[in-house]
Amino acid sequence: MKLGIPVYQGVNLLDVAGPLEMFYWVESAHDPLETVVVSEDGGPVTTINNITFNAQASFAEVPSLDVLWVPGGDPKALGDMMSDPASPYLAYLKQIAASATWVCSVCEGALLVARAGLLDGHAATTHWAFVKCLQEFPAIQVDTTNARYIVSQTPGQNRLTGGGISSGLDEALKLISLLYDDATATGVQVSTQYFPKPPVMGTIPAAPPCMVSW
Repeated sequence: MKLGIPVYQGVNLLDVAGPLEMFYWVESAHDPLETVVVSEDGGPVTTINNITFNAQASFAEVPSLDVLWVPGGDPKALGDMMSDPASPYLAYLKQIAASATWVCSVCEGALLVARAGLLDGHAATTHWAFVKCLQEFPAIQVDTTNARYIVSQTPGQNRLTGGGISSGLDEALKLISLLYDDATATGVQVSTQYFPKPPVMGTIPAAPPCMVSW
């Protein structure tokens, strides 16, 4: 089973690295999970917080995937891709989704999936600050409860969307449960010692006007 994370300049680091760490610890002799980080040209990308890392392959080198995981990132980077009718990134999402078993997004990545037309007819969530953006797509049932993740399935289409940034950890465990079983996901939880108890507990504010232009 092959899972790919298409990255771009300005991507959120935790949207990529957090779930990737969870996927790394999946142990399955029957159907192992292979992960690959891809960029348009196979070259390195720099995250929104100025960390540069290498992709493992180009879009052309990975023409199909079983699972697509779309990360969020810099609102300007999203807007640039979403406003480009010839965007290679959006074209790649459509290409992969045509045969993928699962299409997933975390944080603002939902906007990219939505712009590619891959969330129409589905329920979906995103980072609380981008709910208004996702609501601009009328064919999507947008969550307003700040759910950590939402599973949405229609005939022939499986979608999994996550809330803001850290939600990708919970979402990754849910995906592992869906691909394998709860026991496998529990093993990953224990291996990564993911038993969060944050020292503070704030309140998520109301969603602001959309800050992404396309």
